[in-house]
Amino acid sequence: MTAKEACEAIEKGLKNIDADAQIVKVPMADGGEGTVQALVDALNGKIITKKVTGPLNKPVTAFYGLIEQKRLAVIEMSAASGIQFVNHDTADPLHATTYGTGELILDALQRGAEKFIIGLGGSATNDGGAGMAQALGVRFLDENNQELPVGGIALEKLVRIDQTQMSPLLDKATFSIACDVSCPLTGKNGASIVFGPQKGANETEVKLLDSALAHYADIVAPELKNTFGAGAAGGLGFAMMAFLNAVPNPGADLVIDAVGLNEKSSDCDLAITGEGSIDFQTAFGKTPMAVTECVKKNSPNCTIVGLCGHLGKNVDVLYEKGFDALFPIVSGPQSLEEAMKNGELNLTRTAENVLRLIKRTKFSI
Repeated sequence: MTAKEACEAIEKGLKNIDADAQIVKVPMADGGEGTVQALVDALNGKIITKKVTGPLNKPVTAFYGLIEQKRLAVIEMSAASGIQFVNHDTADPLHATTYGTGELILDALQRGAEKFIIGLGGSATNDGGAGMAQALGVRFLDENNQELPVGGIALEKLVRIDQTQMSPLLDKATFSIACDVSCPLTGKNGASIVFGPQKGANETEVKLLDSALAHYADIVAPELKNTFGAGAAGGLGFAMMAFLNAVPNPGADLVIDAVGLNEKSSDCDLAITGEGSIDFQTAFGKTPMAVTECVKKNSPNCTIVGLCGHLGKNVDVLYEKGFDALFPIVSGPQSLEEAMKNGELNLTRTAENVLRLIKRTKFSI
């Protein structure tokens, strides 16, 4: 279910117990899959679909979110350049391109967007974001002053760059990248060596790509190659910082700012958040933890409840960090298919019981 559907299911359960309750629904995400839909739902935006160049340099249908009243575009790079467009037989990490992501940015600029949130997860690419830059007018030239083709391996022949043909619409635009990957662009912890094999690169190709991206970085912006997030999405983080002055941020924090959760969580008595699985890893910047920290800051006495499909191990740390209670919503042993089919019903029932208990203890203890 979407974040909006989860909010509505929880609201239904709360209203079953207190029809007069004042409820504020805020669909949330962490910058990864579902971020576009969550922000479109939260901010009354719309989904734009567009044919763009996919990671294999073939047309694909992609999408992004546009919130016109805020001049805000929300893009998941995976929508145009994601791993879902390739398989074991078609993966081509040497030539895969982020060109389509650049085409989405350009389309949003032409529709009036001036602020961008870009999610960097789920990429099929390892081109250092060069394809994205090419779509926006950057020219990568070889020793003969010829433009390089798309793909990370082509960057080994880079001699100079020409930015004179970049879209003038970029002059007013600001970019924030939702990034929870700290790896640098190159080296043993870099994009190619850490993530290249997941995208189909063999040992030789990994070394070639790492060398090509190191050469590319030395020409474009050597001071950025070890920056937090430079290696995200096969190096797209690096290109966005180098060419678009993008600022990397934890994804959940970006969404919190975009939806105005700080303002909406002031004077709050009960906050319910959650995700599919809650365990000790939730403490490391995942959406429920970010929501909890935000709400506690603005309403210190607020009761915070986390709901999930699966409640994992070692969750005591979450109580120490602000959660008051954690509940799995499934009613008994069942398959994943059954749990997902009944997800909204289970959320409604659990939210109803949460408020039933709170109202009972509030007046009885």
